Amino acid sequence: MSTSAVNTLSVTVIGLGPMGRAMAGAYLDAGYRVTVWNRTAGRADDLVARGAVRAATVEEALTANRVVVLSLTDYAAMYAILEPAASALEGRVLVNLSSDTPDRAREGAAWAARHGARHLTGGVQTPPSGIGSTEFDTYYSGPRDLFDACEATLKVITGTDYRGEDPGLAALYYQLQMDLFWNALTAWLHTVALAEAHGISASEIKPYAAETLGGMSRFLDFYTPRIEAGQHDGDVERISMAVASMDHVVHTTRAAGVDPALPAATLEAFRRAAAEGYGDDSLTRLIAVFGRGATAKQPRS
Repeated sequence: MSTSAVNTLSVTVIGLGPMGRAMAGAYLDAGYRVTVWNRTAGRADDLVARGAVRAATVEEALTANRVVVLSLTDYAAMYAILEPAASALEGRVLVNLSSDTPDRAREGAAWAARHGARHLTGGVQTPPSGIGSTEFDTYYSGPRDLFDACEATLKVITGTDYRGEDPGLAALYYQLQMDLFWNALTAWLHTVALAEAHGISASEIKPYAAETLGGMSRFLDFYTPRIEAGQHDGDVERISMAVASMDHVVHTTRAAGVDPALPAATLEAFRRAAAEGYGDDSLTRLIAVFGRGATAKQPRS
């Protein structure tokens, strides 16, 4: 497949949830000829009014353009939609921006190849409001030559961050960020619930929460070289200190009538580490504890 064939100003977008609609809109704004398809056809109305072509069938959507952007719930949705039209996949480039696991991304790439298509995995790092801006990036992985050929088209959506040939890498990087994002956001929401239980509003606690979260980058800068050097000295903080601190948080939460499950789970992780003999070490020892799984409790020698 030639680079010129991939970089023509035309694209198909399948899946018109908020993200898919934003992507199709960005392509229209960039002067692309855009074909769209969605199970609920009415979701394309505003895009059609702006110049998009509504495909009547999935086959029609696939054959309209070489580059097909998939914005679906997960890979199961891809199979459900594309399997019946698999004969139309020959020669297509599937830019799969659906969220799923690294293993399923690899399986999806292999499935596409069996039907004569090439597959790029993507992990979008912005909500729909950021689509069309290079301020945000999308992780991509898959064949390097295919990424290079498609990059100009991909940059219409967001900036690009190519992670490697393994189709699972973009999904992995995306899940790593989701692990951090959802846990951090949930922790903030728990903080707000605890604050409100004591008559403190979200707006009152927000600047303090923002200062704490904003300072996390300094902790990352401090701990990362230590982690990579295998240095887990408890010279700054210790797991035994963290156990005591989170125990206080759990008691404060319970006393306020707020669900303690979230801080209690963190406290349990700290206690596991202490029970394994890491009480005097840095909290970074949790990497080893987490890495052995929830059921493994192997005291260090």
